[in-house]
Amino acid sequence: MLNNKTVAVVVPAYNEEKQIGMVIETMPDFVDRIIIVNDLSKDKTSDVVLKYIEIDNSVKKIIQNKQLMEFQSTRYNRAEEVLHIQGSEEIRLFNPSEVANKKEETDRIILINHKINGGVGGAIATGYKWCKDHAIDCTAVMAGDGQMDPSELESLCNPVVYEGIDYVKGNRLIHRSAWLVIPKTRYFGNSILSILTKLASGYWRVSDTQTGYTATSNAALNAIRLHDIYRSYGMPNDMLVKLNIAMCTIREIPIKPVYKVGEESKMKIGKVIPRISWLLFKSFYKRLWIKYLFRDFHPLFLLYNYAFISLLISLPYLIKIIASFITNEHLSYEPLLAFIFLFTSSFQSLLFAMWMDIQDNERLYK
Repeated sequence: MLNNKTVAVVVPAYNEEKQIGMVIETMPDFVDRIIIVNDLSKDKTSDVVLKYIEIDNSVKKIIQNKQLMEFQSTRYNRAEEVLHIQGSEEIRLFNPSEVANKKEETDRIILINHKINGGVGGAIATGYKWCKDHAIDCTAVMAGDGQMDPSELESLCNPVVYEGIDYVKGNRLIHRSAWLVIPKTRYFGNSILSILTKLASGYWRVSDTQTGYTATSNAALNAIRLHDIYRSYGMPNDMLVKLNIAMCTIREIPIKPVYKVGEESKMKIGKVIPRISWLLFKSFYKRLWIKYLFRDFHPLFLLYNYAFISLLISLPYLIKIIASFITNEHLSYEPLLAFIFLFTSSFQSLLFAMWMDIQDNERLYK
């Protein structure tokens, strides 16, 4: 525990029989629960974790599933009752899984086995669900391949447990060794996705959006639809969009990049970047409509949409202008003037919308 608040670490694991033991053994003592989600591994990941569960005989603080407890209904808590019912029924929306522990309430290491491979995002969502149901105050995420330094975990959790920050994420790009340690293709790809994620999520100050080393408050887990988290490598990006829509506060903590500790990357950069880029494009519009139209009508909603519509309308004029230059055909001034007006107004609207977006989200940085 930290500051008398419970701390759990979700560890998504897929074929990590060689590395998962190191993750468990190096976990700091203040961690109350280690939630290992075995994403239908083809190796002996599950068997290795079960051995650690048998060895660990320490009885931890009893943590019960709040969703299984009887809810006391009154005339004033109808809203809470609806949320309780939803929390009890939403398990069917997650990847099918089962808890392997016999003493789930007291075991420190919890093993959840997926029955269907759900991807890294799906595994994290399952772990988040367990922590939300058991009212864990601070839930961190660490990879199962040992690529995250456990000595940095406390610095990630402290803002959540002491200051009430909703979401704390590590940032490897601002560490002084980043350019020397991180493979150049990954550094470049991460930088591109970070720029796109700024626009899509509204968290304009964040970078290193692909890091999975994070800590999340219980309030934040209850504020978003966990079952709807993107299930592949775009999960951290999708998570940021969902948190911003829910008006969750955020902070970044510098962490060191860790490579060459025996991990085997399963991510294909060439496939991941286009896929996540499309996810961010859709997420941007989702944030725009939900946050700035349905929940709080804001001028930037109009400015963003006007900018994109004007740009699309200007394209036929641009094509006509380019065609006239190629064919050396005489062209009247009307297409040129129309293009200049539409493109200029589109660009100005986009700048104003982005400026408003930045100003509106300043309150979420703590």
